[in-house]
Amino acid sequence: MWSIGELAERAGVTVKTVRFYSDRGLLPEAARSSGGHRRYGADALDRLRTIRALRTLDLPLPEVGRVLEGPDAGGALEDAVADRLRGIGSQLSALRWREAALRLLHECPPGERAERLRLVGAVTVPPSTDALARFWRRWLPPRLPAGVRSAVVEQAVPQLPEDPAPHQVLAFARLHAFVTGPCPGDAVRDDCQPAAHRAADGFRPAVLYTALGEAFAFAAPALRSGQPPCAGAELDAFVAAYAAAQGVRDTPAFRRGLSAALAQDPRIDGYWQLVTALTGPGEPNPGTAHDWLSRALAQEVGAPAPPSPDRIWGASP
Repeated sequence: MWSIGELAERAGVTVKTVRFYSDRGLLPEAARSSGGHRRYGADALDRLRTIRALRTLDLPLPEVGRVLEGPDAGGALEDAVADRLRGIGSQLSALRWREAALRLLHECPPGERAERLRLVGAVTVPPSTDALARFWRRWLPPRLPAGVRSAVVEQAVPQLPEDPAPHQVLAFARLHAFVTGPCPGDAVRDDCQPAAHRAADGFRPAVLYTALGEAFAFAAPALRSGQPPCAGAELDAFVAAYAAAQGVRDTPAFRRGLSAALAQDPRIDGYWQLVTALTGPGEPNPGTAHDWLSRALAQEVGAPAPPSPDRIWGASP
């Protein structure tokens, strides 16, 4: 049996440390001397070393207790380590975001610093994409089935970079401001619904978004190759999606009307422009595919090309 001082000496810690863990029930004493002093058995040394190792990993005391006393010590340790890893990952993400935001403010021209500080300051750290998901749930047709809605939102909300560059911080801050602000240029209507969603009775949004996904995938090779917008099978599939959703035939008159309706809603192009600035050009996304197909349609029907979204919404990063 060891006294508290002998145990502390063997473990290379202070008496105060041993008493601290004993008082919290992590290091139970084996007995008391006739004078009332604590006595510890030989197993206390291994237990104390385990406690110190767990605390070095910054595990909270309740977690240390569960690892030491739980019926499944190995499983409790695995869960505690996994939870701590998640916590550290979140802290590192926040630190990387703050570092990139500080670099953004430090390196920008003085005249732009106030605006950028306002944008960056409105974003939580680490950042959340919840506002983007809410934007899409509001923007999508109200009668869209839950499964289709979830699939569209999942595809439309970008993954944030783990180690952002300053320009990506700015792009996300502008994207956040973009989706949380009012619909610009629309003093009457505040639901932000695009003209293509405000169709006559019988409009089937599930048909539209399912078929649009297929049309976007069909157009992806043309975008990857850098092909300019043009008529073809990709455009036919795009128009067919809208025609099928509205239960009408694909005619020249329908194409002219669809082109005009799509031209009324350039806001979503601004969203995708900012997403591209955040994630990089890389693979085509639904926004770049939709823009390519809308321009191909406008070209085919002889309508003016859709205006650049950065001129309308100030979306350029």
